[in-house]
Amino acid sequence: MKGALTHIDLPIRARLSRTSQRAADGMKKLMQVPFSLATMERKWLSPLLASTMISILLLLLATLNLGYRGHHPSIGTNRMDPSRAQNVQEITEEEQMAGLPPPPKLAYLISGTKGDGFRMQRTLQALYHPHNYYLLHLDLEAPEKERMDLAVYVKHEPVFQEAGNVFVVGKANLVTYKGSTMIATTLHGAAILLRKAKDWDWFINLSASDYPLITQDDLLHVFSYLPKDLNFIEHTSDIGWKEEQRVKPIIIDPGLYQKTKTDIYWMTQRRAVPSAFRLFTGSAWVVLSRSFIEYTIMGWENLPRTVLMYYANFVSSPEGYFHTVLCNSQEFRNTTVNHDLHFIAWDTPPKQHPLSLTVKFFKDMSNSGAPFARKFNKDDPVLDKIDAELLHRKKHGFSPGGWCVGPDDNPCSVRGDYSLLKPGPGARRFEDLVVRLLLPENFRSRQCVGV
Repeated sequence: MKGALTHIDLPIRARLSRTSQRAADGMKKLMQVPFSLATMERKWLSPLLASTMISILLLLLATLNLGYRGHHPSIGTNRMDPSRAQNVQEITEEEQMAGLPPPPKLAYLISGTKGDGFRMQRTLQALYHPHNYYLLHLDLEAPEKERMDLAVYVKHEPVFQEAGNVFVVGKANLVTYKGSTMIATTLHGAAILLRKAKDWDWFINLSASDYPLITQDDLLHVFSYLPKDLNFIEHTSDIGWKEEQRVKPIIIDPGLYQKTKTDIYWMTQRRAVPSAFRLFTGSAWVVLSRSFIEYTIMGWENLPRTVLMYYANFVSSPEGYFHTVLCNSQEFRNTTVNHDLHFIAWDTPPKQHPLSLTVKFFKDMSNSGAPFARKFNKDDPVLDKIDAELLHRKKHGFSPGGWCVGPDDNPCSVRGDYSLLKPGPGARRFEDLVVRLLLPENFRSRQCVGV
């Protein structure tokens, strides 16, 4: 046996897999505890959560250098590089015996505006994995030719053709900065992804100025050990200065009813802070479970619609809508992890927009453990450094993973099994972050505080 599997004892790996399942089951049961009970009986919850996280940590450490393989109906070994097919088959048999958890599927919405077409292509290439789904939206301000060029690129890329998992929004939305059309576009994208695929597990919204800091193999590896109802969303009920500048003002977004882009309108009348639900605010960048996305789109309770109507006249609705729905929902408030999984640099004190990331931030970005960072200027040299040192991505190519079994100069030109993962150092960094976030002092104590 070649590679990392040479020194792995299969029975040990099988036992670790069973430990992982017990840990995941324990975490899931823990999150189903009513919030009031979790607050009142922290004496027994904290040891349980700590033991759960230790089990997950030990398993992740033991399996970081392993790949795993499942079945994908469109993949056959006849399309693999013959020199590598035998190794992949050997991994397959041992992985199936070990019973390691299959990788989840992620659904990405990547949004951009005029001039972002090529940036979106680069971001897509860096983020791409055939196991996931990707929806690209260039808003109505972008020229039709730019949108068509993006669609043509997606249509004629052989990897996308083979996997059939990249889509472009044909009928674009007009998006107004700080307006409610921003959250409407996000919900539109989530609804399309729900319709396009029924098997993804988490929804992730990104912009053309975002970029990954770890490979998708790293990300999927760590996520495969997490309960699928977790929602990563930075949130707080401490509204602070936003009460006067965002909560009480009333705005109208002309993008809801006009074809040309203009700024939001500010009304002279102001409104009171809601009493029917508690407001929460935070980062606009989220990683949300499929179950919660279904809840917001289908709304079997009226809360998602009620809150959406309120945020139609709210300044910067993406920084509050999902947060408020999550934390006012009895079903979902215990599923939040208070982090947006991004590295973002701010001035001191923070200004309206974050700092543009450059090479001087590279070490901090890498050490953060975050899987994503923003915001980057177009073609900034730090992106090349991330490609070379963190993603091992060649120019105009994809970030290689276990599914890439071609020659070293173009590994993704030949595709193997989509569910074969080869996590690297990025998985260790991300794992460290997740473990910190799920420690008792960071997890329950920071969930929807104020409800």
